[in-house]
Amino acid sequence: MAINSRKTNFIKRMNSNYLFILLLLICISSCYNPTRNCYDFKTGKFSFDYEVNGEKKTGNFTRDEKYSIEYYENKIDSSTVRWINDCEFILKSLSNQTSIHFKILETTKNSYTFEYTNAVRDPKKKLIVKKGTAIKIN
Repeated sequence: MAINSRKTNFIKRMNSNYLFILLLLICISSCYNPTRNCYDFKTGKFSFDYEVNGEKKTGNFTRDEKYSIEYYENKIDSSTVRWINDCEFILKSLSNQTSIHFKILETTKNSYTFEYTNAVRDPKKKLIVKKGTAIKIN
């Protein structure tokens, strides 16, 4: 009887230790905030990978305070840039007037991860949010 009581107490202590460790890990991970030095990526030359029909391709763009010029598939597309805040901006294409909303999620020394979607939402269509990574060339 004493052995079963000790086993039960040992199991209870182990369960409470595991619970404490689990809660500690949850607290630590919830405090994690990604680095976002967005100002470093407002202007410059960048490259990015994208996919068309399952084929991976690379494009480049140059962005200054007012414009972004994109080079992809032997095409050039220019857009105006309007910053909403330090980490979000709207690109409006000069050729077809479509607007895309970009949000920088995380930055590293030479790259940033972003998500983008149409800036003007069509209530008849499902909202599609895509992610990508841009690498600063210079």
